[in-house]
Amino acid sequence: MVTRGPVLSLSVAAAAVVALGAAALDALWLRGAGGTTLAESVLMGFAVHAASALAVLAPVWIGVRWVLARSGQRLSAAAEKGDGGPVRWPAWLGPVSGLVDRANAAWARRAEESSLRLKEADIRQKVIDAERDHLEGVLHSLRDAVLVTDGFNEITVANEPAARLFGFEADGALHKPVDDVIFDDRLRTLIKEVRSSGVPNKQRHVEHALAPGGSARAGGQVAFDVTLASLPDSRNGVGGVVTILRDVTREKEISQMKSDFVSQASHELRTPLSSINAYVEMLLDGEARDEASKREFYQIIKSETERVSRMIDNMLNISRIEAGIVQAERTEVDFVKVCKDVIETMQPQARAKNIMLLFKAGPLVYTAQADRDMMHQVVMNLVSNGIKYTPDGGRVTVTVDNDDAARAVLVSVSDTGLGIPPDALGRIFEKFYRIESYKRVAKGTGLGLNLVRHIVETVHQGRIGVTSELGMGSRFWFSIPYESEGSR
Repeated sequence: MVTRGPVLSLSVAAAAVVALGAAALDALWLRGAGGTTLAESVLMGFAVHAASALAVLAPVWIGVRWVLARSGQRLSAAAEKGDGGPVRWPAWLGPVSGLVDRANAAWARRAEESSLRLKEADIRQKVIDAERDHLEGVLHSLRDAVLVTDGFNEITVANEPAARLFGFEADGALHKPVDDVIFDDRLRTLIKEVRSSGVPNKQRHVEHALAPGGSARAGGQVAFDVTLASLPDSRNGVGGVVTILRDVTREKEISQMKSDFVSQASHELRTPLSSINAYVEMLLDGEARDEASKREFYQIIKSETERVSRMIDNMLNISRIEAGIVQAERTEVDFVKVCKDVIETMQPQARAKNIMLLFKAGPLVYTAQADRDMMHQVVMNLVSNGIKYTPDGGRVTVTVDNDDAARAVLVSVSDTGLGIPPDALGRIFEKFYRIESYKRVAKGTGLGLNLVRHIVETVHQGRIGVTSELGMGSRFWFSIPYESEGSR
């Protein structure tokens, strides 16, 4: 919309200039003719010619104002329509219309380019947000603790395992110095050393033990494999440090268990093999001169060979169960019949030591879904141990009952033997564990009770335990659920 003020001012100024010029010429003429002063002549001429100039310029001003108003309306309509096309101007305003059309087209292109750039920026921001959410999800799903610090040793990223390990809130620790978040002095020092090294992409691996839970207590420490990697910044320097803490406590325990197993197995195998080798050498040297001595040597060799064979079988069975490759052939097992069969088999050994083998069971049905051969092996092992560690004239009792609360068959083997020291009760089911003072009482491999525990707990999801009083005997018990997990 074109306003009236500028056009009116321009018209009045033009009329005043024209009138003033004409008045000056008239004043000179009148002055020459005489009768008036110069000032009077100028004033008279200005008044007459100003009126004449306004009379001439007024219609021109009205026409220009009308043309500009119509052109402004067309511009406004074209802008509101938004078609971007050129506006039709009067022919006498051709140069101005060209400039306006080109400016309008340039502004339209710039607006379209700005809109496209805005859309691209919005898309890029959404992609960045999605990638950030994905990375955060991956970090929080890791079992390892992850910490990222910047060039000022402040926390920029921390996942949930790290928060649990050091006892802080993952979001609340952001942009805080490591000295305020990490309680372990050694770890703080490692992070600062890697950052101050000035070598981008440098990695460092250390083993470090610390107590989880946000305290620096000495007890209950956990072993961690710590990996620290420096991050480059825009100036090719070190911009921060990524710290990853992986719990290797279980791995170290397994490694130690393997070492102990190899050491104990070697020790247990060496004893019978040494005995076998010694008696074979005596036979070769002719020290057994009569048939009775030879028979004795042969019997010892056979006994030690069977001991080695049992040890190897037990180790293989334990390894198969721990590896999960043993398949139990489950049937409805009558535990009364299993226990009676074991007692009948072990009667000769019991009579040799004048030990009474007793059996107790009620009139009910005592059955459960289990592998019968494995159950026979469990009861046989417990009864055999009872006979071994019970002095002559003692008693071993096998009892079968139902545990209705646990919905399981309960079998117990009690003896009147030596009993188990209190400090050995917690280790009696470990591999190769034998009470040192009892090794002279009876021979063994230290694997029987460990195999029994694996058969009951690992294969049949049952329970096993022992109660004992030193010098008063022991009671071993185990329970097998009526129904296996698969049938339930």
